[in-house]
Amino acid sequence: MNLTEKVIREQFPFWDKALAQPLPEVEGKTIIVTGCGTSFYLAQTVAAAFNHNGRNAIAVPGAEWARRMEDYLADRSDVTVIGLSRSGTTTETIQAMDASRKAGLRTIAISCEADTPILRAADVAVYLPTHKEEGIVMTVSASLMLIAGLRMAGTVLGSVDEAKAALAAAEGCVPLIRGRTHYVYLGGGALYGMATEGCLKLQEMSITYSQAFHPLEYRHGPISLIDDKSVVVILYSQDTVQEEALVAEDVRKKGAKVIGLGGPGDLEISLSQTGAARALEVLPALQIIGERVANQKGVDTAAPRHLSKVVILG
Repeated sequence: MNLTEKVIREQFPFWDKALAQPLPEVEGKTIIVTGCGTSFYLAQTVAAAFNHNGRNAIAVPGAEWARRMEDYLADRSDVTVIGLSRSGTTTETIQAMDASRKAGLRTIAISCEADTPILRAADVAVYLPTHKEEGIVMTVSASLMLIAGLRMAGTVLGSVDEAKAALAAAEGCVPLIRGRTHYVYLGGGALYGMATEGCLKLQEMSITYSQAFHPLEYRHGPISLIDDKSVVVILYSQDTVQEEALVAEDVRKKGAKVIGLGGPGDLEISLSQTGAARALEVLPALQIIGERVANQKGVDTAAPRHLSKVVILG
């Protein structure tokens, strides 16, 4: 077991603290959730959760919001911007906080390091202590920021044991991924952010090209790439399982193996939660799938190629 897997497995006590931590109330007619990389993909899920719970919200990458917020939101008269950054030093997310405050918008920053530039740049700071051994690949911190964002959006989260069970079940992916080189992640609604995050984790951890799509969109062109080297990871939404199962059937007929979280597949992983709460339940399972693909290829996930723990632009 390398350092990355050790940290994935040791993340749950940090969840307990994050689930109990007091959080600020989010004001405003519209919520912007921003970040970079994993943090942006978490933002997609958090924004969907706000919308599902009756609050207007959109996710925007940090660099985009800092440079062209008018292209993403016309009416900025009553807006709160939530910025996510594990390190608290991500250049573009800090720029997004600074630009928001200059525009007269309320700001909330969430970071897993104390007294960081992003926490100082925001009106309200949320600090979530993370595993001290977490490396370049964001695992525990991603879970913690997702917990905080979903709770602030009003989502009622399930138990830690449910995520542990999904993680354990995901170990069944090992025989399915053997010799496979093409990976696709599908998820809709709040789970689209998790599909993009699962896709990114696989790329970072195993140096494997992967793609993410909304489930029913996949037939519209991308399915042409499916063959007997493909693995499709489907994050099923409870209200559209039957439709998404038809996509699973289509790709299996074309040679793909399917990992189904919450629905049919060659490996079926049972889930207990629905809606945005399901996103948290599947996140550690997605992390371990990336680790297992890396193991198969002999890639050390503690030292992924071309990446650093913090991205700071000069």
